[in-house]
Amino acid sequence: MGFHREGSMEYQGHSKDQMHQPIHSARSTWLVLPLFAAASAVIAVILLLGSGLGSRVHLWNFRTGFALIKASGYIGLGCALLALVSGFISIRKRHAKGIFLSLLALLLSLAAFVVPLYWQTQAKIYPRIHDISTDLQHPPTFVAISTARGAGVRYEGAAVAAQQQKAYPDLKTVVLPYPKEEAYKLALLAAREMGWDIVAELPAEGKIEATDTTRWFGFKDDIVVRVQAAGNRSLLDVRSVSRVGISDVGTNARRIRGYLSKLVPGGAKP
Repeated sequence: MGFHREGSMEYQGHSKDQMHQPIHSARSTWLVLPLFAAASAVIAVILLLGSGLGSRVHLWNFRTGFALIKASGYIGLGCALLALVSGFISIRKRHAKGIFLSLLALLLSLAAFVVPLYWQTQAKIYPRIHDISTDLQHPPTFVAISTARGAGVRYEGAAVAAQQQKAYPDLKTVVLPYPKEEAYKLALLAAREMGWDIVAELPAEGKIEATDTTRWFGFKDDIVVRVQAAGNRSLLDVRSVSRVGISDVGTNARRIRGYLSKLVPGGAKP
């Protein structure tokens, strides 16, 4: 009898172990989809962040960076759908780890998808120009920067002017209530406050030439400020030009507005 009871207990113990093994195996299987979604979302975010960084440090050109942004958007969209499916399954199975991983994957994938979508939308809104000036008839010209670049910075003329006038009608010559010398000093101070790299200071000509670097891709944009005497007042014009690309997605206009706001905080007087 003792032998029988002991053998029965041993059998029951083995049965319990065998019952637990399928449960653990099933839960591990449920984690495969959330883990895959999370890993893919992380890759999408890395592609997004690395697109501009790689271009900035010259690992690849900006076109490759744009391609990586596009890829991150597609991967992000796919991961978001995958995260929704894995999240739904995890909720039904009441698997806490699966729910957490699915939520993490969803948040990361949405970030990887929304940023490229935003830039694509902005590219459609803004005109396909990258040379912006407050004086469309006689835009300020570059001298020192043209020499450094080994080529002139040519203004495209009426076609560009018409598109700018339609998109940024507020950008016009600003009248400063100071004589030229004082206005020039204020213009130079504002340029330095903008964090621009001053290339040339030409007070006799009333010109300032500078370069600004964009944060993400490290694009170099050139700026020239012109101050002209107008009696006891001064006329100030700014021109900002991107070195690469077709559309600047509004960057140059925003730069000019930011600069003018430092000179005329209450609003520029055209």
